[in-house]
Amino acid sequence: MQEEQAEGFVQALELAAGAQEKLLLTILAVIFVWITRWLVLRVVNQRIEEPRVRYQWGKGSGYVAFALILVLLSQIWVDALREMGTFLGLLTAGLAIALRDLVSNMAGWAFILLRHPFRVGDRVQIGEQAGDVVDIRLFQFSLLEIGNWVAADQSTGRVIHVPNARVFSESLANYTAEFPFVWHEIPVLVTFESDWKRARALLLEIVERESAHVVGDAQAAVRAASRKLFIRYGTLTPTIYTSVSASGVLLTLRFICPARQRRGLSQTIWEAILDALASEKGIDLAYPTQRIYSNLLEGKEEARADFPEGWGPDGYNKNT
Repeated sequence: MQEEQAEGFVQALELAAGAQEKLLLTILAVIFVWITRWLVLRVVNQRIEEPRVRYQWGKGSGYVAFALILVLLSQIWVDALREMGTFLGLLTAGLAIALRDLVSNMAGWAFILLRHPFRVGDRVQIGEQAGDVVDIRLFQFSLLEIGNWVAADQSTGRVIHVPNARVFSESLANYTAEFPFVWHEIPVLVTFESDWKRARALLLEIVERESAHVVGDAQAAVRAASRKLFIRYGTLTPTIYTSVSASGVLLTLRFICPARQRRGLSQTIWEAILDALASEKGIDLAYPTQRIYSNLLEGKEEARADFPEGWGPDGYNKNT
C-alpha cells in the first residue's frame, strides 16, 4: 500500500515537473515570437514611409506570429492534446453553439481575407453605414464614416466598428475596388421664358471642359475592370438630359467622376455655371414661385370672354 502511494506520489511529481517544463517552454516560445515580430516591424518602420505598406506589414506579421505560436504550442503540448482530444471536441461543439456570433464573425473575417470584397483603403457601404475601411480584425472591421449629416460623401470623423458577419447578411457596395469612379448628376433649373437651348449648349460646354481630364482615366479603368467583371459602358463622355418640372425646364448634367472627388468636382462645375449664366441675359435660374393665371385674359383666343366696353376681367368698370 505504501509502495503504491509512493509510486503515485512520484508520478504526480513527474507530471508536475513535466507541466512546469511545458509551461516554461510555452512562455519562452511566445516571448521569442513576440520579440522577433517587434524587431521585424521596427526595421520596416525605419525603412518604409508608406502608411499602407506599414499597415500591411503589421497585420501580416501579426497573422504569421499567431500561426507560429499555435504550431509551437501544438508541438510542446502534443501529448496532452492527444489525451484531451475527446474533451476538446465536445468543448468545441458547445462553444460553437454558445458563441455563435463570434464564430460567424470569424467566418466573415476569413471570407474577407480570401474573397477580398474590400481591402483597407476602399470606400464601402454596408447596410446604412458607409465609409473608408481603416482596419480589418478577427471579429470586426472599422470604417471612417462618410455621409450621415455631412453632404456629398464627406467624412464625419467618426469611426464605425462593423461585425464581420454582416458581410453575409447585408448587401455590400464598394466604391473603389475595381472601378474607382461613380456617375454624378447636377440638376439645373431654368425658367420657361429662358432660352433653354442656349442654356443646354452652355452647360454641356462647361461640363465637358471641367470633366475632360476624368474621362481618359475612367476609360482606362473600365478596360482594366472588364478583365475581372462584366462592366460595359457605351460612352463615358458627359451628357445633358432635358425635362420639364413645375417651375421650369430641368437640364440634368450627368458626368463621371472619381468616387472621392464628387463634391469638389461638383463645386467646380457649379461655380463655372454661375459665372457663365451671370452674363446671359436670356437665361434665368428658376425657383419655386406662385403665379395667378386668368384663362379669360391670357388663355387661347376662343377661351377669352367678351367684356362690355369699359369693363375688365377683374369685374370693375374702368370708367368709374
